[in-house]
Amino acid sequence: MKFIKKGLDLSQKFKLNSPYKPSGDQPEAIEQLCKNRPGKSVLLGATGSGKTFTLANVIAKQNKPVLILSPNKTLAAQLYEEFSLFFPENKVCYFVSYYDYYQPESYLPSQDIYIPKETKINTEIERLRVEATASIINRNDVIIIASVSAIYSLGNPWDYRKLTLQLKVGDKFSRKKLIDELIFIQYRRNDTENASGNFRVMGNTITVNLPYMHDNLRLELFGDKIESIELIDKNNQKVLRELDNVLVFPAKHFLTTQDKRDEAIKQIKADLEIEAAKIENPLYRERLITRTNHDIEMLEETGYCTGIENYSRYFDGRKPGTAPYPLFDFFDNEFLLIIDESHVAIPQLHGMYKGDKARKKALIDFGFRLPAAYDNRPLKFEEIEKYFNDVIFVSATPSEYEIKSANAIAEQIVRPTGIIDPQIEIVKREGVKGEGQLTHLIEQIKKTSDNGFRTLVTVLTKKAAEDLAQYLENQKIKVCYMHSDIKTPQRTELIHKLRAGVFDCLVGINLLREGLDIPEVALVAIMDADIEGFLRNTKSLIQTIGRAARNIEGRVIFYADRITGSMQQAIDETNRRRKIQMQYNTEHGITPESVTREVSKSISKLQERIMQASKYKPKTRILAKPKTIEEAKALIEQFEEEMRLAAENLDFEKAIALRDKILELRKAVE
Repeated sequence: MKFIKKGLDLSQKFKLNSPYKPSGDQPEAIEQLCKNRPGKSVLLGATGSGKTFTLANVIAKQNKPVLILSPNKTLAAQLYEEFSLFFPENKVCYFVSYYDYYQPESYLPSQDIYIPKETKINTEIERLRVEATASIINRNDVIIIASVSAIYSLGNPWDYRKLTLQLKVGDKFSRKKLIDELIFIQYRRNDTENASGNFRVMGNTITVNLPYMHDNLRLELFGDKIESIELIDKNNQKVLRELDNVLVFPAKHFLTTQDKRDEAIKQIKADLEIEAAKIENPLYRERLITRTNHDIEMLEETGYCTGIENYSRYFDGRKPGTAPYPLFDFFDNEFLLIIDESHVAIPQLHGMYKGDKARKKALIDFGFRLPAAYDNRPLKFEEIEKYFNDVIFVSATPSEYEIKSANAIAEQIVRPTGIIDPQIEIVKREGVKGEGQLTHLIEQIKKTSDNGFRTLVTVLTKKAAEDLAQYLENQKIKVCYMHSDIKTPQRTELIHKLRAGVFDCLVGINLLREGLDIPEVALVAIMDADIEGFLRNTKSLIQTIGRAARNIEGRVIFYADRITGSMQQAIDETNRRRKIQMQYNTEHGITPESVTREVSKSISKLQERIMQASKYKPKTRILAKPKTIEEAKALIEQFEEEMRLAAENLDFEKAIALRDKILELRKAVE
């Protein structure tokens, strides 16, 4: 179905803002990607070759809405920063799921632990999500930067559009009716707090804090008519602009019309009666009845409840098992899909449905949710592929799927800066001249720091990261560490501090997920490079090597006692690229220059807001230790299977966390 847009910004086009012009093999890549639209393309770009700038040029030339999927929220945040700078006059939005920041609702039967979804702390994330969907509907010049969790159910987009209030000066609208309409689309009346999604009433003046705009909306009524519509500054109430008309979008998702709501509640009640009768265990039966009846009561009274997404099938009017409505469906038929780091994102998209189903099964089997919760799910991969009408896969190491699917491949190896891939040095663990590898590492970090540059060190475990960081700190090195226990806003802040020179060295585990493309990094040290595994396979090594490819002094050290097959393949590919790059530089008389990029504070401000919304942790019971050796062995087996699946899906962060749990359990068994 094609949407008819009613917004005010349809004439606006993408305007690329950059002092640079495409260079190196960027012009050819841009041409190839543009002439094969719509279609499936691959941008095979070496790290630091300016893939984002290439994509920005393609976006400006294609001039249609864009959705960029990133494999994680950290990389999404980096892309948000970059595209905001490229398109300051256009609308760039950041869309992530609650699942990106919080553990979703789940139940662990082996330990009888229920982990509820916490909603009170998600206000900023919800605001950003509403801003994204409202912008899609209201504008054509929109770029949505989203994590892969955008494939989860989001509610019926047609109902969302239908519930949008279109207000015009002179419209007949009583004060009570306008208040009721705002409440129905989940705005909260609060005459004292000017928070996102709130509105206040003073006489015939209604001021709405729109979650998708930086300004407030002020409506003046005279009798039963709208006399004036103004955009005002949220802080000083100064009038910024007078409007003839405005669209007020719902403050939340998963909303529907009154008729559909009534019918949905009726169906929920009917299904509750059927499902409760099937449950033999009285505890599970009573749990389901109590929880569902509470949700029904909230829906009847307020039109909303915690976990409303688990009832989305009823509100959407979908049949059991049918695909939900993800973010894709909020776009018109014509939009450009870009999948960044596709070698990671595609496997993630493959595995998300099965992982979600396993989590939902426990909730349903033990009486926490109705079976309809299965239909609040991410898309299956074959359902996702239906949206690959106009898609660009972006990766330095694309997988076989992307290569075979594409009708055009644009290879971008030459960097506009002339920088060639870094040289790789192999240092044995006993070090050079009989010294230990740590002594050698410290010397290299200090040398790099003295030259005004930074160092990244990658290790295999969280404990190793913490211990190494502590050791380096004792050696008077300004160092920080980063692993899965460090929350996203803090990670972003650490990256900014590293770039600013507060730290000289960062120690991490999976540096790939962080998007650490930092121009100031001149040394990447890979500890235990010869220990084969998902963090030391060929693709991971190539990607990690690329972290040193934005600086003319860039180099990589493999600390290893042998050369594995993965190491050799990574070295061979790096040398292949170096040869092409050096030949191009020679032919065109290019002198390599390091990348320069402003240490922007825009994303840190965004992440600061999210941090404020994330400062309280969900209250859950402490994970109990297994009581018997048999329980421990059963958990080890379960975690090993989950770790294997996570590694196959290139979800290294999860695989690492599971691996650490397995090690702890094995110690308990021993």
